[in-house]
Amino acid sequence: MTPRRKHYATVARQMPARNHSGWISYWLGRLWMALFGWKVAGQPPNSKKYILIAEPHTSNWDLPFMLFAAYIYGIKLSWMAKHTLFRKPFGFLLRYLGGIPVNRTSARGVVAQMVDRFRQSEQLIVAISPSGTRGRVNYWKSGFYRMACEARIPITCGFLDYANKIAGFGCSFMPTGNPARDMQKIRDFYRDKTGKNTANMSPIRLQQEE
Repeated sequence: MTPRRKHYATVARQMPARNHSGWISYWLGRLWMALFGWKVAGQPPNSKKYILIAEPHTSNWDLPFMLFAAYIYGIKLSWMAKHTLFRKPFGFLLRYLGGIPVNRTSARGVVAQMVDRFRQSEQLIVAISPSGTRGRVNYWKSGFYRMACEARIPITCGFLDYANKIAGFGCSFMPTGNPARDMQKIRDFYRDKTGKNTANMSPIRLQQEE
């Protein structure tokens, strides 16, 4: 058996059981990755609820690679969007695709809304790009960290490494409430991960660390 076939066989054994539509998604993901010469690496955490950091985020290409990688892993990703986008006729479709409406003008704030959603859900994986944009910024937004701390759920590092053409999962940990200590774990993991547009890669730090 060739190394590539061994890799596929190992990943397949580690994937969750699927129904018919799940296998269709799996092979769509495999086809996409094969067309671009990519592969997946790592395993998702053994947890039904967590924040998935989606970084480095430097290009529009990041979204399809992230989604097709999720198909391979058999994971349903959720993501946040402005609540006004979920009106008819597109609301049902956006929810089906994993969209979660959040009211950014609410006095309770986005973090509180998402903490409630996590507490009310038996299973929820929310992908968040803390840099918040494809361009370079000086700080990551801290919402993902506050959500994880308040909801008491793990933070997992998902990645797209364009230099090596690998997508997947890395370290996963429960936040301690010490931003500097926890962010150092994240910095250590992403140290050798390269976005598509390297000039747009943002430093991995929160303003709360300073």
